[in-house]
Amino acid sequence: MRLVFAGTPAAAVPTLRRLAAEHDVVGAVTRPDAPLGRKRVLTPSPVAQAAVELGIPVIAAARLDAEATERILALEPELGVIVAYGGLVREPLLSGPREGWINLHFSILPAWRGAAPVQRALIAGDPVLGSSVFQLVAELDAGDVFASRAVTLPAAATADEALAALAEDGAELTAQVVAGIADGSARAIPQTGEPTFAPKLALEDGALDWSLPLEPVFARFRGVTPEPGAHTTVGGMRLKILEAAPAADAAPLAPGEIGATKTSVLIGTASTPLAVTRVQPAGKGAMNAADWWRGQRDAEGMRAGS
Repeated sequence: MRLVFAGTPAAAVPTLRRLAAEHDVVGAVTRPDAPLGRKRVLTPSPVAQAAVELGIPVIAAARLDAEATERILALEPELGVIVAYGGLVREPLLSGPREGWINLHFSILPAWRGAAPVQRALIAGDPVLGSSVFQLVAELDAGDVFASRAVTLPAAATADEALAALAEDGAELTAQVVAGIADGSARAIPQTGEPTFAPKLALEDGALDWSLPLEPVFARFRGVTPEPGAHTTVGGMRLKILEAAPAADAAPLAPGEIGATKTSVLIGTASTPLAVTRVQPAGKGAMNAADWWRGQRDAEGMRAGS
């Protein structure tokens, strides 16, 4: 089948590779090179890098405007496949390919429509995550669904780990749907149930509230790691929390109270403390949390969140 693919981050690459092995992918649409790292070096997106490796022409477009639409439709695709491209597909591009566009979305729709489904699901403490492949329509993530599948993840998986697992499983799911569209066997059904929404996360979404029990505190840590990053304040300074886990056997601490072991820093919640093992203080590099705490001159009486 003659396909055009649209995607940007690493989570889209497994689907691109899988489809390129089975179909004629005539173009890869992705966001333009972006400045990365401390030196802000312009770097192609993961999808652009994979497409070049696969010998697929790249169309770099910040949005799917008239120029991008013309370039894509000139490739005469039979189907468009989109995975986390980062922009909206509108008419006339939406109905340009004979079979329209399908979208791999990392939730079991209609749950978590929007830009951050994995992160929002983890923050909410959802016990099951998954992926859906649906027919793209003008309304956000509202099209009929060809296939959905739940994925079992480790209980402590952070957003990046969950997304990596879903990306691999979603590539298989998308390949099955594309094969069904190609042979005419695929059938999509309307979404049922009340939708929930997953807007993009902001920096403030990473703030941990120590007045809550451990479960929602750890759920938020998982959902915002690595981006936008879990953080708190200690002694009026922002502290990014990079690695943490429930301290199941630790003695209770008051919310925000800080204790320490040889290998971690314990921070109290409304129930069990959170054991923090790696942190990044403002203006410094990542370090072992216990080493950071030992370096605090006025550690006595310091609390998280203050």
